[in-house]
Amino acid sequence: MELINTHTHTGLTGHGSGTVEEVVAAAEAASISTVALTEHFPLSADIDPTNYISMPWDVLEDYCEQIEAARAKHPGIQVLIGTELDWLGADEDRDLDAIDWERFDIILGSVHYLDLWPFDDPDQADHWDEVGHDAIWERYFDQFCEACTSNMPYDVMAHPDLVKKFNKYPSSAFDIKRAYQRAAEAAAAGQRMIEVNTSGATYACKELYPHIDLLTEFRKAGVPATLGTDAHDPRFVDRGIEAGLKLLHEAGYRQITVIQPGGDRRTIPLA
Repeated sequence: MELINTHTHTGLTGHGSGTVEEVVAAAEAASISTVALTEHFPLSADIDPTNYISMPWDVLEDYCEQIEAARAKHPGIQVLIGTELDWLGADEDRDLDAIDWERFDIILGSVHYLDLWPFDDPDQADHWDEVGHDAIWERYFDQFCEACTSNMPYDVMAHPDLVKKFNKYPSSAFDIKRAYQRAAEAAAAGQRMIEVNTSGATYACKELYPHIDLLTEFRKAGVPATLGTDAHDPRFVDRGIEAGLKLLHEAGYRQITVIQPGGDRRTIPLA
């Protein structure tokens, strides 16, 4: 079975490690056929003053050049220039209209912020109990759906149920099935792909993103799926790929979709 990874990070942010070259070399050594570098797109100084979450604005050009150099050095593996672009909704304070999105082969959309609160930050996890689990899950899926149907240049929606990261689930009064259906409907309406993200297995929720029930809803809605490990260290570039392929098959997918340089897509049959 062909192995791919369309979600990786480097040490260009304060919470990752390794260089572009090290990620690509590790992916090639792991027999991965396609790897996307998807470093966190710069946030404003008001939101990320120390560049702990995102890469600095002044390294963006060099980042793309590093990926192009790695692509030339490793012709045996397909290397994609990508980025992970946070959805901030009404709190967006960047001039994104001025960005040349054409330079990227793949753009991941992600919801890490709810009204500027980074809900997946361990240092701010106490806020969960202050707000309430049901309200947070409702707000998360509202924002996920808005992101899917927005005019943002997202190709793929990353870790679609990141809200489960801390194993903090809503009460039985919360209609989780309807939330999953809404997410699938929005992804289909926005013509987004989604990813199976294997990093969830390393957090408190102890399972890949998304839950198989949500992944099944995406499949039923005709939403193409791809696969990423969300590795923030070259050592983990292939972590969980086999488990991700298995989850896709269990949810009824019979092919995985891979974005190509320039934005075209191809499919790989699932065994």
